[in-house]
Amino acid sequence: MARRGYAWAVAAGLNAALAAISAKFFSSQILKYAMVVFCNVVMWGCYVNSLKALSSLQATVTNFATNFISSGLAGYFLFEEPLPSKWFVGATLIIIGVFILSTSSTETKPSSD
Repeated sequence: MARRGYAWAVAAGLNAALAAISAKFFSSQILKYAMVVFCNVVMWGCYVNSLKALSSLQATVTNFATNFISSGLAGYFLFEEPLPSKWFVGATLIIIGVFILSTSSTETKPSSD
């Protein structure tokens, strides 16, 4: 059940990043706002599902880490924004922190299925 929770948290982070990418990527204001709203609605749905299987700390940190890393990489690859070495150090520390949280003895919520 915890794996499913992490999958939902990662999906939430990716959709949050897609909302930010949509704001930069599309030139049409209507399409831009529609995509931002759509991605945020999907992100919240995924986040709520992750909270059903994980602690709020695990869900939030996983969501944040996925959003941070995917937004940074999208900026680099899609918009040719520079990523300084400090960004990679920070991203590595975030990944290590998420790994530590995911393997900690924090109790997961019982299955509601």
